[in-house]
Amino acid sequence: MADIAIIGGGAAGAAVFGALLQQDSTDTVHWITGGSKAGRGIAYGTPDERHLLNVRASGMGLYVDHGEDFVQHSARHRADVRGTDFLPRRLFGEFIDAQVQERMASATQRGRCHALYAEEAVHITSRADGYRVQLAGHATLRADAVVLAVGTLSPRPLRTVSASALASGAYELDPWNLPQRTQAPRRLMVIGTGLTAVDTLLSASIRWPEAELVAVSRHGQLPFVHPALPITPFPEQASLNEALLACSGAAPMLRQIRATLRNHPQCDWRSVIDGMRPINAVLWQRMDLAQRRQFLRSVRWIWESARHRVAPPSAEIIQQLRDEGRLHIHAARVLGVDGQGPLDVTLRTRSNQILTTMQADLVVQATGLDTAVAFTQHTLLARLLEDGLAVADPLQLGVSALPDGRLINARGDVQPGLYAIGSLLRGNLWECTAMPEIRAAAHAMATALAPNGLPLPAAISA
Repeated sequence: MADIAIIGGGAAGAAVFGALLQQDSTDTVHWITGGSKAGRGIAYGTPDERHLLNVRASGMGLYVDHGEDFVQHSARHRADVRGTDFLPRRLFGEFIDAQVQERMASATQRGRCHALYAEEAVHITSRADGYRVQLAGHATLRADAVVLAVGTLSPRPLRTVSASALASGAYELDPWNLPQRTQAPRRLMVIGTGLTAVDTLLSASIRWPEAELVAVSRHGQLPFVHPALPITPFPEQASLNEALLACSGAAPMLRQIRATLRNHPQCDWRSVIDGMRPINAVLWQRMDLAQRRQFLRSVRWIWESARHRVAPPSAEIIQQLRDEGRLHIHAARVLGVDGQGPLDVTLRTRSNQILTTMQADLVVQATGLDTAVAFTQHTLLARLLEDGLAVADPLQLGVSALPDGRLINARGDVQPGLYAIGSLLRGNLWECTAMPEIRAAAHAMATALAPNGLPLPAAISA
């Protein structure tokens, strides 16, 4: 018997939990979900109908070996659902819940043992016979293997934000807390222009229709937009991918992509980017530390805008807000946020390096995913690093691990029985947070953790 503990209540945790329940075994699967509704996490816990998936409905799913798919589920709840639609993230959260409940019911009928815990896991201790997982309520679970699926870490304030600004109540670290605010701002500033910022702006535009909206990021680049309908794959993608795999570093890869697009002017660039998905993890793994650092410094901003695109309906609303003069986008670096409300935000404009100060009644930090575990206040992860069971990725992209999710400890060895899935593996996989990658990784991990399981493959993200 080999009990398994999964820590994290988001979609990644749900995917591993459901994949393990599908197997016939005498062990117990413990799912420690924390305080959030199991399976929703931040990504799919939003109730706002304007927060859309940035993947078409046909591309969404929780399990590799699913029964009912997301399109079928959605069609039972709303009319005229098509696989090409970009549906509300809330609806996918409900789908996750239904899928998990179905797997739990099946497991119960077959006598497959499982248990859910609504408390947080606060400490993991390595023992000769496995691990002890301590919960916030002081209960302790024994497990032979532990899977960390903690997802997004709590946001940390930018270093340029003063203590007085943080204490003022006018600086919001968590954009998902916006519905709790009752006082309407005259001017709301969002720091960031990625997908999280788009959702924040969409919600604020409806909640406070008279407010002026401002968004600031270093490049002022909003996510690019998905086409309204699926596009034809690039016919020479295989040759391009082979050429990219032969490149050394991000700069020659970028040149190769640009040359391909010049030589094929009729090609939609989005098909090229999408066609790279199966090799993205391999491209990242072949870069050395210096090349990865260069990518993060010089290419990351444009890659993420092109790779993680926004749904057309969301883009249309953002453009309408700009056309009406309600929303202004600035390419600038935030040099300081100070005051007691309204806040003074000092910016250095990218185009001319001029310093300006702008006042805002509410400043919302929406800079996206934070995986810098070395600086986190997350109790469990901080103690794992302190105990030497895990170490931070050198570029602060999660934890050091093998591509299959096995953690590297402070001695530089593989920590037996301790795994991660999802955003904590960005340092080794780079792209590992979208559902296609998560469900494939969860399936492979569950297969390897099962009795007589197969060894995990070298890469499970393709």
